[in-house]
Amino acid sequence: MDWREFAEQMAELARRLLAQESTQSTLDEIVGAAVGLIDGCDSAGILAVRKGRAVSLAVHGTMVEESDRLQGELGEGPCFDAARKVEGERVFRISDLSEPQPAWPRFGPAARDLGIGSMMGFLLYTEDEDFGALDCYSSQPGAFTPESETAGWLLASHAAVALAGARTVDQLEHALETRHAIGEAMGMLRERHRLSEDDAFAVLRRISQHHNVKLRDVAQNIRDENRGAKP
Repeated sequence: MDWREFAEQMAELARRLLAQESTQSTLDEIVGAAVGLIDGCDSAGILAVRKGRAVSLAVHGTMVEESDRLQGELGEGPCFDAARKVEGERVFRISDLSEPQPAWPRFGPAARDLGIGSMMGFLLYTEDEDFGALDCYSSQPGAFTPESETAGWLLASHAAVALAGARTVDQLEHALETRHAIGEAMGMLRERHRLSEDDAFAVLRRISQHHNVKLRDVAQNIRDENRGAKP
């Protein structure tokens, strides 16, 4: 591997990741980059474990979704363990899935049946949060070398930082949209019922609590009803 060329590609990737408009587009860009930049990588995906269930967040290429589904059903597998950070593991590399895998006795043979020859995985994490695992697949045994592992780790490190930023942007945009919806609904209530600002907000909050509905959804319903009532 030409590490100077790889460094230039990583710098370009960092710029592309920062330019993405949503968390999902950032995830999709990461798995595409894994296939394009890591030697031996045929397919890549990002797997998260939510309440014990495997969730495919992004997929590029074949084998990934079936492997994620299989690991979720069996409750075992390298990607599943990486996403859960079992025993603190943050990186794994399986050179040859045709050999017995004592840690995953059921997944190993099933993975071979899917046509998987070798695998790598990297926990996507920052100091504050874990996002899941970036998983790399090859149909060929022995496809991943120590250099491939280093390249994957570097990519995963960049990816985790980009994901943290993307999620922050998404959260800020969501908060702004929520604030705008609530403000507009409060204005409608004040105009319709001659309420003060505090009283209008209290009405929204009571409806939210009584019906166990998020405040933003209550506000959106009021906006929709008001717009529907207009001629």
